[in-house]
Amino acid sequence: MKQTNTTLVMMLSAIFLAAIGISLTFFPNEIAGLTGIPPSKTLQLIFQILGALFFAFAMLNWMAKGTIIGGIYNKPVSVSNLTHFIIGALALVKAVISDHTLPYGVWILAGIYSVFAILFTIIFSQHPVMDKKG
Repeated sequence: MKQTNTTLVMMLSAIFLAAIGISLTFFPNEIAGLTGIPPSKTLQLIFQILGALFFAFAMLNWMAKGTIIGGIYNKPVSVSNLTHFIIGALALVKAVISDHTLPYGVWILAGIYSVFAILFTIIFSQHPVMDKKG
């Protein structure tokens, strides 16, 4: 079975998004505490719903990892990933530029989001390349 050169990007993004989704779903109060926001029932609910969104996105990427993605192929998958990671990268980079005292975790998140934004820009704008395997 032939796979595209996007398989690794899709797998890594799925793992990354799943980790965020599981964390937000099962540890909303702990994450609120790390951010300095006092935990509340409303915030817990918002974080858990956000966690469901991240995990669902991870499942989409994991299930699409073996398909052809790029150019006209699987355009909804590439556009949604491109949009998510570009908007996330812009927000995070703006935050770390405007406040250098943010925790290192936010800086790392900004870097990861920026890398995925670049990778999905490439995937979106180029025709997929097939591996030479099988």
